[in-house]
Amino acid sequence: MFAHNVFFSLNDRSDAAKAKLVAACKKYLDGHPNTLFFAVGVLAEDCTRPLNDLNFNVALHVIFTDKAAHDAYQQADRHQTFISESKDNWRKVRVFDSYVEAK
Repeated sequence: MFAHNVFFSLNDRSDAAKAKLVAACKKYLDGHPNTLFFAVGVLAEDCTRPLNDLNFNVALHVIFTDKAAHDAYQQADRHQTFISESKDNWRKVRVFDSYVEAK
């Protein structure tokens, strides 16, 4: 499987701006072909252990059947629309892609 994890740091870090990005992720990024798992949400601000990375506001997690499915998702019109409609509020975006195995 192929895991695609994206961590968005926003210019406007208000609750409304975070909710807007979460809603856009749900609208444009969920339900793509060969998606096994989709989740999006906000930083768990109450988790402040020394190893916790608190330098993001919204996290997206998508598991695809394989890299080919991920590559198709990257080129999909809905993904491109998401980027064009959302990117103005992105201060920084970090992407962590990995090949994963289930237990």
